[in-house]
Amino acid sequence: MKAYEFPIRVSAEGTLELPSLLSELLPHGEVVRVILLVREPEDSYEQKQWAFLTAKEFFAGYAESDSLYDTAEEIISSEALAPQTRAA
Repeated sequence: MKAYEFPIRVSAEGTLELPSLLSELLPHGEVVRVILLVREPEDSYEQKQWAFLTAKEFFAGYAESDSLYDTAEEIISSEALAPQTRAA
């Protein structure tokens, strides 16, 4: 399966006109698969709401007992750097 990507403008009537070069490459009389990618309008309010909800849900799952993991790396690092003593 081949894919062709190209920008195209939607006419005032809502139609698409294929570039002539592409029209020559397509198999005439056959069914082809078409995927349209349309840019969504940016809605900064909606983006801010999603960011807030994501952070809120993330921190809602954080419990005080999770603070153990905040210091675990420090403990492991300090033990790894401490001099090793062997019992004789």
